[in-house]
Amino acid sequence: MSVTIQFLGGAGTVTGSKYLVQHGGQQLLVDCGLFQGYKNLRLRNRAPLPVVPGHIGAVVLTHAHLDHSGYLPLLVREGFHGKVWCTHATRDLCEILLPDSAHLLEEDAAFANRHGFSKHQPALPLYTVADAQRALRHLHPHPVYQAFEPLRGWRVQFFGAGHILGAAQVLLEVGGRRILFSGDLGRADDVLMLPPDPPPQADAVVVESTYGNRQHPAHLNLIDELGPLLARVAARGGTAVVPVFAVGRAQAILYAIAQLKRQRRLPSALPVYLDSPMAIHATALLQQHLGEHRLNHHEVQQLMRSVKATSTPDESKAIARQSGPKVILAGSGMAAGGRVLHHLKLYLGDHRHMVILTGYQAPGTRGDSLQRGAATLRIHGEDWPVRAEVAQLQSASAHADGDGLMAWLAAIPGQPQHTFIVHGEPDAADTLRCRIERELHRHARVAEHGAVWAL
Repeated sequence: MSVTIQFLGGAGTVTGSKYLVQHGGQQLLVDCGLFQGYKNLRLRNRAPLPVVPGHIGAVVLTHAHLDHSGYLPLLVREGFHGKVWCTHATRDLCEILLPDSAHLLEEDAAFANRHGFSKHQPALPLYTVADAQRALRHLHPHPVYQAFEPLRGWRVQFFGAGHILGAAQVLLEVGGRRILFSGDLGRADDVLMLPPDPPPQADAVVVESTYGNRQHPAHLNLIDELGPLLARVAARGGTAVVPVFAVGRAQAILYAIAQLKRQRRLPSALPVYLDSPMAIHATALLQQHLGEHRLNHHEVQQLMRSVKATSTPDESKAIARQSGPKVILAGSGMAAGGRVLHHLKLYLGDHRHMVILTGYQAPGTRGDSLQRGAATLRIHGEDWPVRAEVAQLQSASAHADGDGLMAWLAAIPGQPQHTFIVHGEPDAADTLRCRIERELHRHARVAEHGAVWAL
């Protein structure tokens, strides 16, 4: 009896990761992510899945980022009633991310209705906070390395992936096949996270390719790259607006700023605001998961003392009343939504200010438009002129680059029969495919959306 895998997301794009494995009349979904970026991708979030959610027996998450977990509230609302297996830190992060995502969706819909710029009347959120809370009840955390059965006769094991707290490689054994999902692989030299674990033996591999066509600059580190940018904007009395992913990127940037102040490369009095309830709570989780990252108790405390946390909308609005240079970290990381949009509207139009992009910007997002040098940025139905300096960090990525991905693939014992390349734009995915075939002498294929393969 064959084992099949169907790519319901994360194919041809870096978002919407969903991989459906079927065997013996049972179905298991690895990752359950939201599509982000271009409108045609986001519309997939509202289209029904080609599988009945109630027929899926279980879900296994590689990590908590919304492009891997953010579809769960919809899956549950549409009838999924099984367990969602994940690591303990992934559970803790999902308890922050999913309700916050729902809250932002509700806020954006309400804002669109108040100001009348939505094409839909009324604008409805993709899902609600109540939907997110129901989805959280399905989370079932399990320790790394300890095997478990999400479905009868199906065996799963988590291995560390680096990247963010709780991120895991997933080894699935079913029907005599061993399928290894890389999830999002971190960097060996990440400032916060530990390097990925060596991969286990597998017959089939599903590997991400976000940076499959790029190499991280060997001569740059986050602290040295960020320091001169912040010093420059502070010297001219400007504000640095830093769109950040609430989980992972926000903490890495805060750590870098704390080190720059400690080294006296930035004024110790330079105000730094963390304007994201989600990022504030995620930062606190570093203390609960000591040993899963590089920082000790003292360093986590130092990081948290170095920032002014603004939880409420009123506190967020009050930042604008603070004169003088300052740094604002706010979600979302690709400027797709959230509080960062209000800060961009305030500061984009003045050349004294700076927008610092901290990682991958999916095509179709506002972050991508800024990265490409857009003269205006459309926010809340209006076009806002871009006069502020825009900088793109090259050293802040939490993903392995092409060499890192190849090193991980080369370390898989034996010779996998199948290698599927996912979670990358077309050029990145195909560049990695070519390297796998040329350097490892393994056949590899770039997954296509909706495609089904028998293993």
